[in-house]
Amino acid sequence: MKAWAKKLKQQILVLYLAYKDDRVPWYAKIFTACVVAYALSPVDLIPDFIPVLGYLDDVILVPLGIMLALKMIPDEVIAECELKAEEMMKKDKPKNWVAGTVVILIWVAVLLWVILNFPFGMGFAGVV
Repeated sequence: MKAWAKKLKQQILVLYLAYKDDRVPWYAKIFTACVVAYALSPVDLIPDFIPVLGYLDDVILVPLGIMLALKMIPDEVIAECELKAEEMMKKDKPKNWVAGTVVILIWVAVLLWVILNFPFGMGFAGVV
């Protein structure tokens, strides 16, 4: 499990470096930026405290996004970025606070919508 987590972290760093490369097509850069931002975000879209679903993004969505992004990037760019990523693995991974803020804002918006659309005096009885 540790080896898998280390490999995942290295792949995120490879994508992070590849995003900055001019040889990567624009559509791959956009997708890669989204994958890296989400993976490095200190906040998950689905909080980990939610049973089963909380770890769905960590176990399925992030690896799937990494796999798809790596397929969009030219092989020579990936090879170069893998070498650079090995150096970065010696340091802590960067945090993407912008992505974390966006995820927090999404949760706040959902919470506000629930509060405004489901009055607490009524509970959820009026919904059924």
